[in-house]
Amino acid sequence: MLIAFFHGLLLALGLILPLGVQNVFVFTQGAVQPSYWRAMPVVLTASLADTFLILLAVLGVSVAVLQFYWLKLLLISAGFLFLLYMSWVTWKSSASSRSRQDQALWSLKRRIFFALSVSLLNPHAIIDTIGVIGVSSLAYTGLARLAFTLACILVSWVWFFGLSLAGRFTGQADSSGRLLQGLQRFSAVIIFGCAIILLAGVEKSL
Repeated sequence: MLIAFFHGLLLALGLILPLGVQNVFVFTQGAVQPSYWRAMPVVLTASLADTFLILLAVLGVSVAVLQFYWLKLLLISAGFLFLLYMSWVTWKSSASSRSRQDQALWSLKRRIFFALSVSLLNPHAIIDTIGVIGVSSLAYTGLARLAFTLACILVSWVWFFGLSLAGRFTGQADSSGRLLQGLQRFSAVIIFGCAIILLAGVEKSL
């Protein structure tokens, strides 16, 4: 059981570390909000969404669903368009001299919606969770599988809380707002790159 737990820790950490749309949004929210607690709805939403995907993958429901060609094509197409939209919104926000204040004033509903979007509409996150965590969990049964699952979930929660805290420190150190503006533009490019990579690898994914 201990081996399964550490396997889950390392696997989930390897999947969550790369810079992606979800990580960028959580980090940015930590940086722009006037207090750390204002970023909590986004952190909790991202963590709960990851927990949902992990449980879905381990239970095997998602593996069965994604065997349908049309559903995978729909998922990737919607994800590509969504990533393009997120890239445009992020770049447009960085171009505004009041982007920091504007994002800080986002309504709770809008922040939660965006957090859900970047978590559940991100094809890379879904496919990685299903194809890697879901398949890897098949090596375990009973308590060992439970330990593996809990380890993956634990990594997500600790990571998002830590990421938002890092964003908080960055935002406090950046009194001029230039660093945050640069990070937003870099994030927009990264998100656009994710969209292109997704489109380029569509044949392989299907």
